[in-house]
Parts: sequence; C-alpha cells; structure tokens
Amino acid sequence: MRASRHAASASLPIGSDADLAWVRQQVRQAAAELGFGLVQQTKLVTAASELARNTLVHGGGGHVEITPLGTGPSPGLRLAFVDAGPGIRDLDQAMTDGYTSGGGLGLGLSGAKRLVHEFEVDSRPGEGTTVTVTAWATVVPPARPGS
Repeated sequence: MRASRHAASASLPIGSDADLAWVRQQVRQAAAELGFGLVQQTKLVTAASELARNTLVHGGGGHVEITPLGTGPSPGLRLAFVDAGPGIRDLDQAMTDGYTSGGGLGLGLSGAKRLVHEFEVDSRPGEGTTVTVTAWATVVPPARPGS
C-alpha cells in the first residue's frame, strides 16, 4: 500500500499565527503525498486551519499530531489537536452552528466536522481539549481496458 512508504507521525507546535500557517502547509503536503485529490486536500486543510486556530485562541496553544494511516479502504490522515486550556464546558452548544465564544461565525467545530470522515472531541473543563479528525483519500478505480 502506498501509505507504508510515508513518514511516521509528526507533532507540530501551535503557539503563534506563524505556526498556524506551518500546520496548514504540512497537512496539505501530507495529504497530497497520500494521494488525496485537490478538493479533499482543501477540505482537510480548511478543517485543520479552523481546529489549529481554536487550539491557539481558545486553548492557549498546544500541538497537532499528524499521523498517516495505511489501514482502511484507502490511505488516510489523522490529525489530533491537543491543548491544556480551559476545556469546553458545553460541548453540545459548542457543536451548534452559529454558536461562538470568540466573536467568529460560529462554524468552527461543526464546520470542521462536516469536512472530514471521522470527528471526535475529548474535553474536560480545566484540563484541556483534544479534537481528533480523520480523512480518507478517495481511491479512483483504474480505467477499464477499452473505455
């Protein structure tokens, strides 16, 4: 499988706006190397950008773990955004479109969830938050002979 030749997990700090740009760039590069199409890359980078910003703004900074996956029907990429911030007091409310605690559009968590295949939030008030997302590359079947 193609994914087996790719690098192992990487951990990138999220502590500044410059780190946000670096995270976006590294996620796009990893997705491209795993065979994600351009639209898939854009969706994943958009979700990563939103979650990285949340890690910085609401969690006070943290890191993202980028893990290429070779299991499943096609190659995938798992991103875990980790912070030791105040946590999310009401996760149901935070996942509601339009809810914002920071003056934005209120599409951060819910918007990111719609852009990936798997989405999980582990948050404990006073202990921090981990948001883990996974996206799988869509494998295009080879053309049949004579088509």
